[in-house]
Amino acid sequence: MAIVDDGRTLTLTARDVELFRYTYRPDTPAFECPCPSFHPLRTLDGDVVTGNRPHDHRWHKGLAMTASHLSGQNFWGGVSWVTGEGYQVLPNVGSLAHRTFGGPGVEEIDWITAAGEKWISERRVIEYGIGADHWWLDLTFELRNVRGAELRFGSPTVYGREMAGYCGFFWRGPRSFTGGTVLASGGRSGPELMGGKADWLAFVGAHDEVDRMSTLLFIGDPANPGTHWFVRTEPYAVVNPSFAFYEELVLPPDETLRLRYRLLIGNGAWERDRLEDQAWTWSR
Repeated sequence: MAIVDDGRTLTLTARDVELFRYTYRPDTPAFECPCPSFHPLRTLDGDVVTGNRPHDHRWHKGLAMTASHLSGQNFWGGVSWVTGEGYQVLPNVGSLAHRTFGGPGVEEIDWITAAGEKWISERRVIEYGIGADHWWLDLTFELRNVRGAELRFGSPTVYGREMAGYCGFFWRGPRSFTGGTVLASGGRSGPELMGGKADWLAFVGAHDEVDRMSTLLFIGDPANPGTHWFVRTEPYAVVNPSFAFYEELVLPPDETLRLRYRLLIGNGAWERDRLEDQAWTWSR
């Protein structure tokens, strides 16, 4: 595996396949909340498993850390849900600005409000590994409140919109994954997992042009704050282990919220037993 840094993007290559492109200095429009993000992510077969700036939600960016509602600010991009008024265009969209790499795979990021105030100092750790027919991306996010006052993470559901509890680590799938298959721990499956709890969740999708399928397995550290899954197969594929689906998460001044996840990207359609084994191996 080899990684190249061109001053704007990290590119990871293995077995002659570009597995990820991590753009840490994007040229994203301000309305879409510029932030570091992964796109494309590819399988070892070379198939793309992320969607980026889709026409329905230009602010969806492959794989990224987001916060749609943070004490009145929007670190997600686009419109903001307002209780009793629905989605509105507000002058509240901030940005996540890369500051430096503090070591191999260790990034320092500042969360800056629309008014230019630094509210969060983030330390992000990016790790990866490879298997015979899959590879994985391990991400740790340490969000320290430097605002000088408490921060309140929320979601549209917190403020009145049913089953729209997205907040945090968010994946948008390619358009061909629409109508894909969702599996989760405890024998559960299907879009009814929206808003539910599970130790892990997997999304199996089909690719256009090639006769192949891929599996993405999302696992959260048991120490993460209570996760409820935001997941859709229609009208598009998305997965988000939300930490503020139904209720706000309050982060006091100078305290740190730590979140840790593994995303495993596998060739083909994986069966439940194999998913269970991989989830157990990582979280034990």
